[in-house]
Amino acid sequence: MANEFRFRPCHRLLQEAEYGGVFKQRRVIRGALLDLHFAPGATASARLGLVVPKRNAALAVTRNRCKRVARELFRHRRAELPALDLILRLAKPTKAIDREAIGPLLRDEFDKLLRRLPR
Repeated sequence: MANEFRFRPCHRLLQEAEYGGVFKQRRVIRGALLDLHFAPGATASARLGLVVPKRNAALAVTRNRCKRVARELFRHRRAELPALDLILRLAKPTKAIDREAIGPLLRDEFDKLLRRLPR
């Protein structure tokens, strides 16, 4: 049971060429803070890549929390997602958001973006 929720290397976008292939498709769903780029996957299950730029989250604590929240939600939703390569990108600065409130806010927005994916 616990093994099905692991975030294995086969569930990640690892190489620059994989990220470039997704960005080249130019298919994106935009939210208030996040952009979800997607393209047909090269594998049978969904894969995730994360882009959290320093200019949008200046503190390493905030960048790491964004990535941790995204990985956790993806691990639990991966089985119900279509076979797409996904890149979650923090698109807006998080300076005005309280550090404690960023986790639930990102979780809700990422969940909404995942529900808007084409099936």
